[in-house]
Amino acid sequence: MESVRIDKYLWSIRAFKTRSEATQACKGGKVRVNGNDVKASKELKVGDVISVRKGLVTYTYQVTELVEKRQGAKNVAQFAENLTPAEELNKLVRPVETLVFQRDPGSGRPTKKDRRQLDAALSDFYDSFDE
Repeated sequence: MESVRIDKYLWSIRAFKTRSEATQACKGGKVRVNGNDVKASKELKVGDVISVRKGLVTYTYQVTELVEKRQGAKNVAQFAENLTPAEELNKLVRPVETLVFQRDPGSGRPTKKDRRQLDAALSDFYDSFDE
């Protein structure tokens, strides 16, 4: 086997649950091979570097061996080397803060002043993450 389609390969190494999800990710510009956006029909070769953006994290894999059939989780390491940096994986364990704003029942719609106060509180909250 000299080459395999990217959508089939990503499905085979369990990067996506279904092949159609892998195809949609390619169409949506979430998959890159060697730094270039690709279509689902792109043929992969051994040594290609694949970047897959799923949510906040961009996973990076290097093709070590080509495969067309879905593999068990234990076998994935022989077909793809995971090159994802630790900073990307740390985004998965980032603490999640939840804000709850509660208004008294029957108090009606927020006034313009209420809305400005709410926007200011949210702005302060999100700015605290950037520091």
